[in-house]
Amino acid sequence: AHLDVTVVCEAPRIGPHREKMRERIAEICGLPLSRVSVKATTSERLGFTGRQEGIAAMASATVRLPCEDMRDETR
Repeated sequence: AHLDVTVVCEAPRIGPHREKMRERIAEICGLPLSRVSVKATTSERLGFTGRQEGIAAMASATVRLPCEDMRDETR
């Protein structure tokens, strides 16, 4: 029903890529764009993400059972 993604990195800046990421995630998951959220944060220079050795991501999904066609925004 909904996806919420948080990207953890110091660089690159996610802002310029945010909408394209939302569009692609929505397409892959078969969800309307309005049901996908992508945001970013830093780790305040702590850990491997803070040292710019990698990027981490956390995602939360709301799944409704039985699965309904979520393409209908009136629900």
